[in-house]
Amino acid sequence: MQEILNIAAYKFVGIADGADLREQLRARTHALALKGTILLAPEGINLFLAGEKDQVRTFLGELRADPRFADLEAKESWSQAQPFRRMLVKLKREIIRMDHPAIQPAAGRAPGVDAATLKRWLDQGHDDAGKPIALLDTRNAFEVDHGTFDGAIDWRIGKFTDFPKALKQHADELAGKTVVSFCTGGIRCEKAAILMREAGVADVLQLEGGILKYFEQVGGAHYHGECFVFDGRESLAPDLSARANRASARAPEDPDLARKG
Repeated sequence: MQEILNIAAYKFVGIADGADLREQLRARTHALALKGTILLAPEGINLFLAGEKDQVRTFLGELRADPRFADLEAKESWSQAQPFRRMLVKLKREIIRMDHPAIQPAAGRAPGVDAATLKRWLDQGHDDAGKPIALLDTRNAFEVDHGTFDGAIDWRIGKFTDFPKALKQHADELAGKTVVSFCTGGIRCEKAAILMREAGVADVLQLEGGILKYFEQVGGAHYHGECFVFDGRESLAPDLSARANRASARAPEDPDLARKG
């Protein structure tokens, strides 16, 4: 029986009351016996939670009652056991660290492509305008090693703060192509897409909802391996089944989330 509901969600939106919101969310997650990580920053919210189905969905309903999070979309998967050891609600400078202050996703998103459309493009070998597709994996190298899209570009970055430098070194690889940036759940590829557009890359899209939403909607077409996740499940197959069923603490193990500030 897959009894534990796991959700991943984020939204870039202005948050000016982070300290108060942190206390509210900490109280509600503990009352509902949820575990995982919630990150709050002036640029938005990033969360990874697991618990009993009704409690998780109660929390999401309460969170969406706040107008800032009314359209928050969550990726869902199931596990046999609670994959987190504890509940953390943290205040950060960024909800995913890039160290590039010019990037302000709340001011406007890069255009996206949904999973079904991307699969169709990959099936036919080009986008609807006939341009070749450049799939750009914005995750860390060790994550890519667990699995990625067939033929994806991998710049072997060690952490997401390395991405701006890698872009400067490799931007020529993207010329003349429709670039689709992707990551686990959407947050890194959204920031990466905005940076690429500001750097002058002409045609850039983000994969809406990342690999997890792609698995959820179309399965593993054009993808080999699994998708690494920073919790006790270790990685997810295209049917969203977990490789492992143990507990871990996400934030201290994720190089993009573990740093102070």
